[in-house]
Amino acid sequence: MDCFASLAMTSQPSSATKAGSVTSRLCRLRGSVNLLGMFDPFLLLIAGAFLLAGFVKGVIGLGLPTVSMGLLAATMPPAQALAIVIVPAVVTNIWQTFVGPYLRDIVRRLWPLMVGTAVGIWLNAGSLTGAYSRYSAVALGLLLVVYAIMSLSKFSFSVGRRDEKWIGGLVGLITGMISAATGVQVIPSMPFMQAIGMEKDELVQALGVFFTVATVALAFNVTASGLLTAATALPGGIAMVASFAGMFIGQAVRSRMHPEEFRRWFLIALIVLGLYIGGNALIKIHG
Repeated sequence: MDCFASLAMTSQPSSATKAGSVTSRLCRLRGSVNLLGMFDPFLLLIAGAFLLAGFVKGVIGLGLPTVSMGLLAATMPPAQALAIVIVPAVVTNIWQTFVGPYLRDIVRRLWPLMVGTAVGIWLNAGSLTGAYSRYSAVALGLLLVVYAIMSLSKFSFSVGRRDEKWIGGLVGLITGMISAATGVQVIPSMPFMQAIGMEKDELVQALGVFFTVATVALAFNVTASGLLTAATALPGGIAMVASFAGMFIGQAVRSRMHPEEFRRWFLIALIVLGLYIGGNALIKIHG
């Protein structure tokens, strides 16, 4: 069985051998080009997943980690999917961070949210590879459904300037703990950033700043767990190239399509994907 076939297996090893097993599953990714010069099918899956995720980000300004984690987690455990998602997520968010003039104000307003998120990720370190890691896919599926339903319902609230710092710290702590277990950082950080009254362009840049900090903090967890190794270089590189290609395509077609219509169907598809991931994981846990 080749390395990508092993990746597709969703059975989780015991916590005592988790890091070694994950490393062995990723060990042959760098040599996964066959004799005919064709990429391994799972490399093509990674490229396709990140091309789509990048396209979504290009059209609506967010969604790359959420979409890519959702698609990859349908075929492999979330811990292994996150090892591939980390690098392209960091690079694309850094790019988004510096596209706009609001960086100083964003840091001034959102530092409690970012610090809280980093602390939450640290407190919940190991949740993707620990004793309860088999429930990570269930949590990820549920998170995708909740996020999509909240977005479709236009759920919103407002936070006053005098309260945004302490509320931001609490929201960040919750976001970090959820992120450490699922690899996704949109709940409840995204509704909070919308609630503090940022303008559209400032919000897009703020998402880049926040997700950069959160993903870098998550990368420390992944590295400490033995998931982020040299073996992930090839799939990570392919994911990054595909992400940027998808983003440029999405930006190019943004003016030719109705972003809200696209966003609605994207969120509906996210509900279906979340239900599939969570339901499939529950069947395997209790099967």
